[in-house]
Amino acid sequence: MSASGGTKAIVAALAANLAIAVAKFVAFLFSGSSSMLAESVHSLADSGNQGLLLLGGKKAQREATPQHPFGYGRERYIYAFLVSIVLFSVGGMFAIYEGYEKIKHPHPIEAWYWPVGVLVFAIIAESFSFRTAIKESNLIRGGLTWTQFVRRAKAPELPVVLLEDLGALVGLILALGGVGLALLTGDGVWDGIGTLCIGVLLIAIAIVLAAETKSLLLGESAGSEEVKRIEAAVVDGETVTRLIHMRTLHLGPEELLVAAKIAVQHDDSAAEVANAINAAEERIRAAVPIARVIYLEPDIYKETATPTATDLTKTPDTDDH
Repeated sequence: MSASGGTKAIVAALAANLAIAVAKFVAFLFSGSSSMLAESVHSLADSGNQGLLLLGGKKAQREATPQHPFGYGRERYIYAFLVSIVLFSVGGMFAIYEGYEKIKHPHPIEAWYWPVGVLVFAIIAESFSFRTAIKESNLIRGGLTWTQFVRRAKAPELPVVLLEDLGALVGLILALGGVGLALLTGDGVWDGIGTLCIGVLLIAIAIVLAAETKSLLLGESAGSEEVKRIEAAVVDGETVTRLIHMRTLHLGPEELLVAAKIAVQHDDSAAEVANAINAAEERIRAAVPIARVIYLEPDIYKETATPTATDLTKTPDTDDH
């Protein structure tokens, strides 16, 4: 994923959420709607989440150090995981608490035009933010479905913004429904029910985000297409005769570690083997530019003693989180 595309979507979402959070809180002050209070906290939490994503992207750009020799690329995964925690605790749990209190102690909505007007404005603003995230995602999504894109993306920013914006839009519709029913029936319980639904929605999205980013934190291999390109690039048929086995690991969204054992001719000199390894590394980097860290170990292939590269690289759910 391009960092610029992710940053553009994050900034668009941040600007929309800050404006919406202020508008929702003003509407809550004038109307007393619990849906408005829950939604204002939701938008404020989303703004903090986008700030966390921007901070993670900034920290991930630091140079490698002796203590962290592979760099800080996984900072982006850590901050994306923090986003799921914030969304669950601040957004979801607060909305459920507020909804419960409103159902237990209902009161009518005052100055109805404030929450209705703000919700309509918020839906328009969130739609523009969601449109930006969709547009940036389509540049790299290829033929993947949206579910596959969220599950397989190695860069967490766009999937996080997509799910947040989707949750925000659905939450706004739920809030508008709760406020509308409360106004039509004169019963403030509907406002509380709408708030509860918002909380359940936010917690569900937070759980999905936590599951996906946890897999990235644990360490994921390259996608199947990248593995095939690396396998094809390693073997030249002359000095490197076979890929015996290989492991790949994402050190960050745009940095891949490749470790492999390769078969060389038994009568090659040390200089020939060294040149073959250097040439294989160049071919790998040309085929998969994000392969930044490559370790190749030469060996003599034995047909009956060693598993093949295909046996070791074809693992279940290679692409999925």
